[in-house]
Amino acid sequence: MPIFLQDEAVSAVLDRSFAAAENDAITLDAFRSTVGPDRTIGDFTAVELAELAADVYMPVSREVGTLLYLLARANRPALTVEFGTSYGISAIHLAAAARDNGAGRIITTELSATKAKAAAGNLAEAGLDAFVEIRTGDAFETLRELPGPIDLLLLDGWNQLYLPLLRLLEPRLAPGALIVADDVTLFPAETRDYLDYVHTPGNGYTGVEIPLDDGLDLALRH
Repeated sequence: MPIFLQDEAVSAVLDRSFAAAENDAITLDAFRSTVGPDRTIGDFTAVELAELAADVYMPVSREVGTLLYLLARANRPALTVEFGTSYGISAIHLAAAARDNGAGRIITTELSATKAKAAAGNLAEAGLDAFVEIRTGDAFETLRELPGPIDLLLLDGWNQLYLPLLRLLEPRLAPGALIVADDVTLFPAETRDYLDYVHTPGNGYTGVEIPLDDGLDLALRH
């Protein structure tokens, strides 16, 4: 039986998006030049970073997208929450899993209104917009109200916000919830406190780093 991730419309959107993201090498160089050699992303506010990276896709890789699809198919989350929509590539993978599971809802949040609008268009073109709610704005505000417990959490925004956002959402995590953190080796200094927290016995998680793309961390909430 074909899976929706292989649907013609989905494949067309993903192929186009991944091709556009190949220009990230250029835009990331410009981003790093703007940040400067003596500063890190932790020196900027989320709003400043969103403006600096307005043209940067920073997508999950195809392999990571497939892994997200597999995790969502296996875990069958009723509610998935994503921090960092960008242009909607990861949300498409998660929504395709929800469609194939026959149930599931994705709430994703994006600070950049331009990216949120583009993501909405991509999801609609892929035929998956019915499964995804995009909330535009500061994640610490947009994710305060949720319709139920979180079964799958994807952290794919600015890494220095992973731990504070996890702590905010922790009371909403269902037992057995999966937490996926992306780009943990791309921004190691900004992710260290998060990794220390989820890998410290007694904090309620079991986690493992996965050497895919720019580094993933997968954790299970006890």
